[in-house]
This record gives sequence, structure tokens and C-alpha cells, in this order.
Amino acid sequence: MSEVAETNPAANSPGSFQPLTCRQAGLLTLIAVVCFHVAYTPAQSGLLALAIVGYVVCLVQLARLRTPRQCFYTGLTVGFACFAPQLECFWRIFGAGAIALWLVLALWIALFIALSHLALARFGLKRGALLIPFLWTGLEYFRSELYYLKFSWLNVGYAFSDWPAPLRDLGVYGVGFCGAAFAALFLVLRLKDILICSATGLILCVMLAPLIHYRIINGPHIAGVQLEFPNASQIRQALDGVLAEHAKRSVGKSGTGLSGNTNLDLIVLSEYTLDGEPTEQLKNWCRTNQKFLIVGGKDASPGTNYYNTAFVISTNGEVVFKQVKSVPIQFFKDGLPAPEQKVWDSPWGKIGICICYDLSYTRVTDELVRQGAQMLIVPTMDVADWGRHQHELHARVAPVRAAEYGIPIFRLASSGISQGVNKSGRVQSSARFPGEGEFIFFGARIGSKGSLPLDRYLAPVCVGVTGLFVLWLVVTNYRRNPVVISPPANP
Repeated sequence: MSEVAETNPAANSPGSFQPLTCRQAGLLTLIAVVCFHVAYTPAQSGLLALAIVGYVVCLVQLARLRTPRQCFYTGLTVGFACFAPQLECFWRIFGAGAIALWLVLALWIALFIALSHLALARFGLKRGALLIPFLWTGLEYFRSELYYLKFSWLNVGYAFSDWPAPLRDLGVYGVGFCGAAFAALFLVLRLKDILICSATGLILCVMLAPLIHYRIINGPHIAGVQLEFPNASQIRQALDGVLAEHAKRSVGKSGTGLSGNTNLDLIVLSEYTLDGEPTEQLKNWCRTNQKFLIVGGKDASPGTNYYNTAFVISTNGEVVFKQVKSVPIQFFKDGLPAPEQKVWDSPWGKIGICICYDLSYTRVTDELVRQGAQMLIVPTMDVADWGRHQHELHARVAPVRAAEYGIPIFRLASSGISQGVNKSGRVQSSARFPGEGEFIFFGARIGSKGSLPLDRYLAPVCVGVTGLFVLWLVVTNYRRNPVVISPPANP
């Protein structure tokens, strides 16, 4: 791959790189798809996550196709082959409409390869390669956070949910930026130099991992029960059951998520546990048992709609805090968006509450961290009928967020996979899928407030750079002068 820069004497001039043959393009397409699925296999280990880098390397190499049209349609093919199998739950939910959603996600891969081709053709290999990580991050951030169909799953960063060190400093989009920058090296450096850079980067990650330390203070001991659309009787039985189960587990047995003889402070139930506001019976239960409870329900709004809300009921049986879902799911009846976000000043520190897919959007969780959140609690509705793999993909989000901010996260899902994640991004307790009625216990350790990783400042810059590049292409009227790359003439 790097031989392009060496064998083509005009490699650094615009429009002068060696184009791919059909066989090379087909092989790169196949490798890209295989690498993507390996990185997102359910039986993921830390080393398998590195396959996502091979995926990005192949995408960058596909920018060497002869025309932007070839790049676009090849990218669309790669994206569809990657996203459709991973998101087969879309078919369960939307039926044939899932095809359109898969194509929308594939569109961003097609745009990246086409824009990378134009950057290389207009600026040459070296200068074009410098632009590639900005294009990748700008497009990835835009499709994940900034437009109506925003969807952040299956990006480069989430593949590294088991790698807390780079996530803590770089963030989920910063990891993608580094992956694209590494892929661009194959356009301009020899393989030996790339291997040296790779070894240096891995050594730094290994060295930095033990340096991640946090100031720890005691936090709440939390329990949750996985319930999917329960009735009032089932909720009461589940709450009584969690107290009985806690009494059995709090004797110091390993693997429970609790230390010996601990008091249970807080219980969490999932999003949409209630079909309205908390009932008097539920409030009386909290008062009688002296427990805090966070439960998902519906808060009335003007008109016929509602707010998808997490209610906090205190030990005196009163609703002392509530938070509305910030980003209702598209195409679902999911209530109105939150008019504001606040953190709960709990007895253990400032706790941010976000609901379900809100955790997938950094623009939602960043605001809670800016307000001083020392922990996040996430009531979640993941319907069992959506399938195991949907739950496994969703379970990647909480470890990434915890590692990014340096704060613990407790995520309670209706049918799994519920998680108690410490502030370094390690899952300390979990409840499986399918898991109707399963309990999860987590001894949270709250420290100082969280902080934002570097990519929160880098990603908007990348969006701006990408937008300016697209605008420059339009202004220079590239459609009337299509860029077609021909092989260099033989000397």
C-alpha cells in the first residue's frame, strides 16, 4: 500500500496516485467487512477490537478508486454489508423499512470514501492524507450527534469498550480520529515506519493504563430489577424480592457487587416501568422501607402528549427529583424532549440521570458532566423481542462513557443487559439477557466530578473542516470537472 508514494514520482502532486484495480478493490471491500464484524463480534476480547483499525485502513485505501462515483458506490456497499447484519434488530422493529435505515448509515461510509478520494486527487497524497482524519471524524460526529436520524452505535470508538486508557484521554470520537490518521499513514509511509509508529502507540497505551487513578469516596449501594412492562403487583413483588435478595448477598460473597453487611440505599427500575406518575402505593413502599427509588414513567404535558420521565422518590415517600428524556427515539411514540437537564443533589453527591439512548449521545451526557455529575444512572427500556445482539451492542455504551468521564455508571435495562460500571470503565456487576426479574447489585464509589475528553473539542472542529471542504468543492464546480484518476504512464 505504501509503495504508491515510492513508485510514483508525482505522488505528491494533485491527481497523481496509483488507482486500484477491480481485483484490489474487491479484496479491500471483503477485508473491510470481515474486520468490522470481527471487531463487533459478541465474544469480543481486547485484541479483536484492533480489527476495526483494519476496517478503516481498507476504507482509506478504497479512496484510490478511479472516480468519485466508484468510491461512493463501493462505500455504500461496504457500509450496507457492515451495518445490516449488525443491526438486524431494525428488521424486527421496522420490517422492510429497515433497508432504508441501513442505507442511511451506509451513506456516511460512501461519503467518506468519495470525499477522501477528492482530497487525494485535489491536494496530492501527503496533503490529502492530512485531511482524512478530519473528514472521518467530522462525518462520524455529524451522523452520531447532529442531525435528525442521529445514531452513534457501531463507530470506531465503541469497538474499544474494553480499552479504558485511550478512551479516557481521547474520547470515543478521538479514538476514531486516531484510527483514521493511522490508516492515512499507509498512503505516505513505508510499512516499516508504520510498524514502528504502531508499536510506539501500543506501548504508550500500556504505560498509561496504570496511571489512571481516581480519588474515591463512598457512594450509594444500588440494586435494580429487570422488569418489562410490569403491573403494580409485579412491581411490589420485585421490590420486596430485591430486599430479600440483598439480605442473602450482603454477607461478603465475591461477585455480588457489594461489600459485606452493606445497607441498600437506592433501587432503580427501568424506563416505562410505570404508565404514568408514581402511585401512592409506591411512595408508601419507599417511606415504609426507607429506600430511595428511581423509576421510569410518564409525566403529563400540555395537550395529549407526555414526557418520558425518570422519577426519584425519597425515603419520606415524596418525588424529590425528575428528569425527562432528552432525545426521544425517532419513529416511536416516546414523548416530548426534555425542556432542561439538571443533576440530582443526592445524599451521596451529584448524580446525573439520563434515559435509555440518551447515554449514546455525548451532547446529552456532556451537559450533565459540565453540571458536576459524579455518577450517571440510566433507566433503560430494551425490549426482549429486539434480540440478544441489540442488547450486546447497547451494552458497549456504558463502559465507554464511564471511561471517558471518569465516573461510575449504573444502567438498569428492562430485559438486560444491566450494568454497574466503575469509573475506569470496567463492568463490575451485570444482569444477563434475557433476564426478566433478575437482580443486579452495585456498590458505587463516587469521587470528584467527571471531566470531558479531548474529542469534545476536536470533533466540532472536524465537522467545520469537513463542511468547508465540501463547500470548497462546490465553489470550484467539481461536478462539471469530474476527477478521474488514470494510471501513470510507463517511463
